[in-house]
Amino acid sequence: MTTLQTTLLVLQVFIALGLIAIILVQHGKGADAGAAFGSGASNTVFGSQGSGNFLTKMTTLLAVVFLVNSLTLGYLAANTAETVSLMEQHAAEQAEQERAADEQGTASGGDDDMPAIPQQ
Repeated sequence: MTTLQTTLLVLQVFIALGLIAIILVQHGKGADAGAAFGSGASNTVFGSQGSGNFLTKMTTLLAVVFLVNSLTLGYLAANTAETVSLMEQHAAEQAEQERAADEQGTASGGDDDMPAIPQQ
């Protein structure tokens, strides 16, 4: 995985955690009924209007960044060159060595771990 993909993947996790936190902090529609009867909404950190507008904008911003990041990760994953596994790479190297040995005429014709059986 390239450095860009790793960075975007870590960013994706942080964006997802931020979205979860912001969504859980928001109050539901039923909470507005209590605010109408003076439940202390004027003492909030965000002022008398409450935190709804700020949290809604932050949720929208994080959702857009999450979507763009997801599309970018998908594009990078689809357009990266396929990597060869170590097993396939080792098998290809062995095949190349055997082919080179056959061309030189030094191939034993069998497994390299077994000694040659003497001919009588």
